[in-house]
Amino acid sequence: MGSSYTRSGVFAVSAPSGAGKTTLNSRLARSHPDIEISVSLTTRNRRPGEVDGQHYHFVDRAEFQKNVDAGRMLEWAEVFGNLYGTSKSEVERITGKGHKVILEIDVQGWRTAKPKLPGALSIFILPPSMADLWERLEKRGTDSPEVCWRRFKAARDEIAAGRIYDYFIVNDDLDRAYAELEAMIARDEPGKTSGEAGKALCDRLLTEFEHSQKILELKTIHEKI
Repeated sequence: MGSSYTRSGVFAVSAPSGAGKTTLNSRLARSHPDIEISVSLTTRNRRPGEVDGQHYHFVDRAEFQKNVDAGRMLEWAEVFGNLYGTSKSEVERITGKGHKVILEIDVQGWRTAKPKLPGALSIFILPPSMADLWERLEKRGTDSPEVCWRRFKAARDEIAAGRIYDYFIVNDDLDRAYAELEAMIARDEPGKTSGEAGKALCDRLLTEFEHSQKILELKTIHEKI
């Protein structure tokens, strides 16, 4: 299962909310039975259509904290008032079958897990522009305007921290982005964008954010988001 650039079969895939991470990962796992997405623990409420044990392991805060205190978590973090985390046993369950595992985690989660997974490969999915990201967040319809705004502002910090990732994919076309992700994970091929080129993509989006932020701050005043 190893290759010249990933030895563990573990892949961390992160992205700002709305960049398409879940859509891409789910499509990959459906197409390749030997690739599984690690099911995270969370304390957030279950959304319509979500299945416990499939989308998340839904637990209360006491249960989540019990896992943290027992040292069972590979990583965990609080995001928008809810706890999310990856258990060590979940990763071991998947890799123990000889399957590849996708850790669908945020930047702070990967920062914690990275030292514990020296053979893992990390991939950061970026939106083509900040304006596009804002539009996607609004169109999703799963969050209130207030939460959309908070997620958009949080995207800046996530993109700024994204420099620690090995490879970068710009999701400006879903099929093309999927082809890049599939090549890296399913076929063990090196990604197309890494290093300084990836950092330059992050810097461009951060510059765009500063411009978008001024516009959206005016919008929050007028629409009382």
